[in-house]
Amino acid sequence: MANSRMLKGWRRYRSVPIIYRIGAAFVLGSLAGLTIGEPMLALQPLGDLFVRLLSMIVVPIVIFTLLMGVRHLTPSSLGRVGGQVVGLYVVTSAIAVGIGLAVANAINPGQGLTLVEAEIDTQQTPSFTEVFLGIVPENPINAMASGDILAVLFFVLVFGLALAMLQEESENARVQNGVETFFDVAEAGSEALFKIVWGIMEYGVLGVFVLMAAVFAEAGISALSTFALLAATLILGVALHISIVYLGAIIALLTQQSPISFLAGIKEAMVTALSIASSSATLPISMSNAEDNLRVDEGIYGFSLPLGATINMDGTGMYQGIVAVFAANLVGVSLTLTEQITVVTIAVLASIGTAGVPSAGLILLTLVLTQLGLPLEVVGFIAGIDPLLDRLRTMTNVTGDLAVTTLVAHWNGAVDFDDGVWASSESGPAGVPGDD
Repeated sequence: MANSRMLKGWRRYRSVPIIYRIGAAFVLGSLAGLTIGEPMLALQPLGDLFVRLLSMIVVPIVIFTLLMGVRHLTPSSLGRVGGQVVGLYVVTSAIAVGIGLAVANAINPGQGLTLVEAEIDTQQTPSFTEVFLGIVPENPINAMASGDILAVLFFVLVFGLALAMLQEESENARVQNGVETFFDVAEAGSEALFKIVWGIMEYGVLGVFVLMAAVFAEAGISALSTFALLAATLILGVALHISIVYLGAIIALLTQQSPISFLAGIKEAMVTALSIASSSATLPISMSNAEDNLRVDEGIYGFSLPLGATINMDGTGMYQGIVAVFAANLVGVSLTLTEQITVVTIAVLASIGTAGVPSAGLILLTLVLTQLGLPLEVVGFIAGIDPLLDRLRTMTNVTGDLAVTTLVAHWNGAVDFDDGVWASSESGPAGVPGDD
C-alpha cells in the first residue's frame, strides 16, 4: 500500500512540466535560504553535482548537435536564396549578442552579489590574435579534452560541412552510405544526449533548490533585486533589437514597408512563441502568417522558416552576452573586449546545433561560460527564472525568422506588398504608414 502511494505520488510529481518544478525549486530554495540561513550551505555539494553534470555534456553536445545542424547545409540548399537566408541569420545573431553585451555593460546586472564558493579560471586573458589563431586547433582531440569550445566548434563545423558536401557530390555509393551512417550515428548520439539532458534537468530540481538556498543564505533578500535587474536587462535588449534591427533596418529601411503592418501580420506567431517558448512548435503559425498575412511565396518561407527554427537564435544569443557579463560581475571580474568578441563568436557558431536541444539556452550558456573560464554555478543560479526569460528569447527568434524571410522574399521578388497586411495601410519611402 505504501509503495503504491509512493508510486502514485511520483507519477503525479512527474506529470508537472519540468519548467514549473524548477521554478518551484527556485522559490522554495530561496525561501529556505532566507529562513534557515547558513545551515543550508551544508547542502552545497548537491548543487555542485548539478554543475558537474552540466559540465560533463558540454563537448558531446557541441559535437553531435552541430553535426546534425550542418547536415542540412548542403551546397544545393545554399544557393542564392539559401546564402541570403543563412547570411542574414548569422548577421542578425551577431548583432543581437552585441546589443546584449552593450546593454549588460551599461546596466551591470549581478554587481554587488557574490556566488558562494564559485570557481573562476584566473589564467591571463589571451590577446585577440591568440584567440583568433586558437579557433583552429592544432589537435582537435586535445581541444575536446581540454574543453576549448571555440576550437571544437570550428573543427566540427568544418568536418560536418565536408561530410555534407561529400554526400552530395560523391558518386561512390560506399562513400555516400558511409556519410549517411556517420550522420545517423550523430543523430542517435543527439537523441541519447537529449535523454541525458532530460535526466540532468530532472536532477536540476534539487540542484536549483540547493544553489538558490546557498545564494540567499549568503546574500539575503538583496539577491532578489539581482534577478529583477537581469530580467530588465534582457527586456531592454529585446526591445532594442526588435525595434532597431527587425522593424527599423530590415522592414522600414531595406524593404521600405510599414513596421506596424509587419507586426500586425506576425502577431499570432509572436504571441504563440511567447506562450509556448518553442520556435519549432510555433513553426506552423509562422508559416501561416508568412503566407496569409505577409504574402510571401512558399518557395521562400518553406526554406527560411524551418531553417530559422533550427539555427536562428537571436534572443538566445543576446541572453548569452547578458549572462556572460552577469557571471563576470558575480565573481568580481570584467570581460575584456577580446572575451566579449569570443562570446559573439561562440553564440553564433553554436546556435547552428543547439537550437534543437531541450533547455538550449542553458546548454549554450555552459559553452560560453566554459570558454571564458567563468563559474558554471551561474547556470543553476538562473535556471529557476530561465523559463520566464526563455519566452522573451523565443519571441525574438520567431520575429527574426519572419523579418529575414520578408527581406529575402523582397530581394527575390517573392512577396506581394499590394496584398495582405501590407494593403491595410500605404507605406511611404521610410516605411511609415500613410492615411487610408
